[in-house]
Amino acid sequence: MTKSPSLKPTRTAHLIRELTAAEEDFPAQRWHQQIRWALAGLNTQAIRVRSGEISEIAPEALLLHFEAFHRGIAVGLSLHPRAPGRKQTPARNLLERLRDQAHAVLRFADAPRHVPFTNNCGERALRPVKTQLKISGCHQSADGAMAWLAVRSYLDSARKHGLSAFEAIHRAFTGNLWMPPITQTT
Repeated sequence: MTKSPSLKPTRTAHLIRELTAAEEDFPAQRWHQQIRWALAGLNTQAIRVRSGEISEIAPEALLLHFEAFHRGIAVGLSLHPRAPGRKQTPARNLLERLRDQAHAVLRFADAPRHVPFTNNCGERALRPVKTQLKISGCHQSADGAMAWLAVRSYLDSARKHGLSAFEAIHRAFTGNLWMPPITQTT
């Protein structure tokens, strides 16, 4: 698998929830458990890479989990054949998405240091924006929206680096603006 910058971050946590729902709908089937097992196993290995415990996911671990992932999809597709017409069952849609977007779903295992298992962190960062828009309906001007987003971004980045929102705002107003550390990636 190759890393492609055009792909959006994976929503693996959402897929896990959809697989759990499929298990509730089809408890006698095992394909959903196999796919979840494969994703969880790869995530465990990716966490070990990010923590520095191992330098990379072993090729045999990748192969084991990738095969389990793809076999689970194949079994699921055989149990949920395509219906005539456009409308398919949720299980079929999930399985086709997993099959067709496998490169994006499994990208976190291809580049465990750079691609997270899920994009929930990014979604949490956007949640206040959506809440603000729901409450006010919109921002009064483009300049006001840009200023609000700049403050949100500054506070979110500071929080991720262990600085409280109060401390970050205090530093900004006293002329001691906090800036994130600059790191070089290799």
